[in-house]
Amino acid sequence: MTARIDKLVTSGVFSLDGENFDVDNNVWIVGDDDGVMVVDPAHDADAILEVVGDRPLRAIACTHGHNDHINAVGDLVAHNPKVTIYLHPADRMLWEAVYPARAFDSELADGQQLQIAGTTLTVIHTPGHSPGSVCLHSEELGCVFGGDTLFAGGPGATGRSYSDFDTIIDSIRDRLLTLPESTTVHTGHGDDTSIGTESPHLEEWIGRGH
Repeated sequence: MTARIDKLVTSGVFSLDGENFDVDNNVWIVGDDDGVMVVDPAHDADAILEVVGDRPLRAIACTHGHNDHINAVGDLVAHNPKVTIYLHPADRMLWEAVYPARAFDSELADGQQLQIAGTTLTVIHTPGHSPGSVCLHSEELGCVFGGDTLFAGGPGATGRSYSDFDTIIDSIRDRLLTLPESTTVHTGHGDDTSIGTESPHLEEWIGRGH
């Protein structure tokens, strides 16, 4: 059975640098009837579990450590104690701000391959929005789970702690825009886009940022 992708939008609060913002997050569930991986479990574990249904939850992959992308992890693990939590170690300080008493299970690394439902998700380290931001590319599914690195219309935000505009531009140019133009970008917030849609606008973004 071919892996399928379910999208869920959850709402909550993003907190950083002493400020709070109401946000809507995209949660992605990848897998088949034999097991799924949740990418960026945000805000509402009950809603996520409803989409997962009776399928085994095999893994949780976090594209970065901001609270709005990980704050449902704890409740998901409470329902699925054997699930493996993946995060890049450069975002450990963000993880620990939300979960000071527990560690994530496995460190993501550039080039690492995660397997779910016969599908390979290759880790692409894309720092800039945060030091440990990653994207997950599936050649078979023709998509990349971009977290908050690349959106419809430009790069993710870099105006807060641990972020850097020049770094995110380098990540997008060197790591994402080299993917096939037909690649769908499943974003952390908002609508999908594609590599081919965003690629022509790189110079515009650089101009805006400087």
